[in-house]
Amino acid sequence: MFKIGSHVGMKGKEMFLGSVKEALSYGANALMIYTGAPQNTRRKPIDELMIEEAHLLLKEHDMSPEDVIVHAPYIMNLANKHAEKRAFAVEFLTKEIKRTDALGAKHLVLHPGAHVGQGPEVGIKYIQDGLNQAIENTKDSDVHIALETMAGKGTEVGRSFDELAAIIEGIDDKDRISICFDTCHTHDAGYLTRDDFDAVLKEFDEKIGIERIGVIHVNDSKNVLGAGKDRHENIGSGEIGFEALHYIVHHPKLKDVPKILETPYITETDDSKKKVYPPYKHEIDMFRNGTFDPNLKTTIRNQ
Repeated sequence: MFKIGSHVGMKGKEMFLGSVKEALSYGANALMIYTGAPQNTRRKPIDELMIEEAHLLLKEHDMSPEDVIVHAPYIMNLANKHAEKRAFAVEFLTKEIKRTDALGAKHLVLHPGAHVGQGPEVGIKYIQDGLNQAIENTKDSDVHIALETMAGKGTEVGRSFDELAAIIEGIDDKDRISICFDTCHTHDAGYLTRDDFDAVLKEFDEKIGIERIGVIHVNDSKNVLGAGKDRHENIGSGEIGFEALHYIVHHPKLKDVPKILETPYITETDDSKKKVYPPYKHEIDMFRNGTFDPNLKTTIRNQ
């Protein structure tokens, strides 16, 4: 079944239940959440997340907790050169895996880390050590840590399939590792995501294996090929374009993988920075109908 949704919020009194309601308002049958703000460690107790109520609502709409993706916060860096910061990352990742388990989700998306000048080889070794510790800490869990393909900004590790494959090679329990394939990131990293996606997928399969793709982040890019900047754009308004992204989300080899939109909110004007309108219902409809709206932003502003 074609599974598509977007990042949604989890806040207020309804928490996880509110996340599901927001996703359903976009016509989604998949969703992605953070368990709290991605920039800090403040988290509500699990028993306040309204998990049972959310599961009931998912069931009413022929969905399951496995249609939910969790994204780990940005504050963890398993590759940090400071041992105490790496230890913090392992500790917090362990907690996030347990929270993901409690939600019933199966994939926790994680930015692998940044080597902060030590070099990718050192960064990869630290990431392997951290992942092995977190997996050992949660060995009764079946949550997959979905390493995200990165754009190559700064000293990010995971900017190439080779780096991701190298990380996986050093993981003791490889069955606990999956991949989050981000279309904007691979484009920005220099892969021909727009012009020859089949060749990109073939290379990925040879180096990592298609079966490891657990989720796809569907984003257009503000940047030219290989820019290494990681700036998402609305579907069809960027350098990748609707046609290529439509081909990717409906690719027969990826048909059962949930697709998650992380595109920007539409602002009142192109010059405004205030987030106003979520684009997700319209973008989901475009992918389902196969019809691109070249006036997407105007359409949303006038809704």
